[in-house]
Amino acid sequence: MSNRPGAPRSADTERSRASRNPLARLDRIPVWPYERKLLWILGAGYFFAFFDIVTIAFALPVIAQQFHVSKTVVAYSVTSSLIGYIIGAYANSTIADKWGRKLGLRISVGLFSVGTLVAAFSPNVTVLIIFRFVAGMGIGAEIAAVTTYIGELSPAPLRGRYTSWATTAAFAGLGAVPLVARALVPSFASGWRVLFIIGALGSLTILYMRRGLPPSPRWLASQGREAEASQVVAESEELARDMVGGELPKVEPVAAEPPAERFPTRALLRPPYVWRLLLFVGIWFFYYIGDYGWLTLAPTLFVDKGYSLAASTSYLIVSGLGFVVGSYATTHFSDRVERKYSIAVIAVVWAASLLVIGFFVSPAIIMVFGFIASATLGLAIPLMYTYTAEHFPTNARATGIALTDGLGHLGGALAPVFVLGALNLWGFAGAFDLMAATGIVAGLLILLGIRATGRSLETATAPT
Repeated sequence: MSNRPGAPRSADTERSRASRNPLARLDRIPVWPYERKLLWILGAGYFFAFFDIVTIAFALPVIAQQFHVSKTVVAYSVTSSLIGYIIGAYANSTIADKWGRKLGLRISVGLFSVGTLVAAFSPNVTVLIIFRFVAGMGIGAEIAAVTTYIGELSPAPLRGRYTSWATTAAFAGLGAVPLVARALVPSFASGWRVLFIIGALGSLTILYMRRGLPPSPRWLASQGREAEASQVVAESEELARDMVGGELPKVEPVAAEPPAERFPTRALLRPPYVWRLLLFVGIWFFYYIGDYGWLTLAPTLFVDKGYSLAASTSYLIVSGLGFVVGSYATTHFSDRVERKYSIAVIAVVWAASLLVIGFFVSPAIIMVFGFIASATLGLAIPLMYTYTAEHFPTNARATGIALTDGLGHLGGALAPVFVLGALNLWGFAGAFDLMAATGIVAGLLILLGIRATGRSLETATAPT
């Protein structure tokens, strides 16, 4: 009898504590509680980061001719960029976890702007390889920084949707490259240089636009700066009330976040995070072999098959539309279906589309099934970015994303070796078989992850 009156009082106490917790208050907001221009600023940075990732794919055959080296030697610039990606992502994310997300977002854009601009003026392949490494540092830093930042700003029920919105802009960057490259690279000797310059100047503009970003309330809370976190959330609540035209839903309790670490990586070396770290390194490693095989080597593979560079680029303009279509589609279902199951199904479709291209290649097949393959990348990548972030605590989230996505890029760095090696050993179909197989392995590994869709980040990442 004496316990019954205590239960309601205990529940009331929990709700009272939750009402004072800025993160619990943030997670109950049912709309995007910031100005829309924030999404545009973040998305534009992603646009130019992804634009820069694939410019080398369309420039590679021409650079090989102009510098009088083999395509394999030029492909080392892809490898150097991805090694830079790993180092840049980890270094910048350690800074972001320790000194704030806004600093990390500025450093990332600065690095890939400068690296890409200098690479555009490369007098030889050695300089190209060095500054593609610098650009890669910035790209890796940008992807980890934006994924972390937008996930921490978003209320729990909207986390996947708005990460997907930013990634839609990223894939618009991928889709834009074939259009610009088709106009420049086959027609002008310096067309590939102009392609690089366009990406660099665009990203420098974004660096200027990022001056007024709000701080992450989750990062502030992890640093013990509760009053500042509460102020950021209070401003978000005020805007949200105006948008919904009334009061917001009741605040529900969320799990407590662990305090900040002096060295963020330490938090990831303890169970259960160390096992999550290893799992996602494996997932991204296998996924990126096929991903970067398609993104950076497709023009080279089609040229080797006998298609001209101009024709191959034209086919990839059509297939590249799939990037935008796929990523836009995730904004409508990413928070409705458990993410790991969606990703696994998408991986199977990705593999099937590559197998069809490998065995039945023709212009129509490249455009239709290339569109499907590109659409699956557009579908999977935003879901995988969101899902990766959901496995790590705020005090090491940026570092966790950087290490898993960054070390996973070893697969992307080795993609030219694996894919071109398969091309030499087994021919055109063998190269596509290899890319398809790595996608299947990644899809199976993703099923070992936690359930996180729709849950607060604090609850999802808490040790079980």
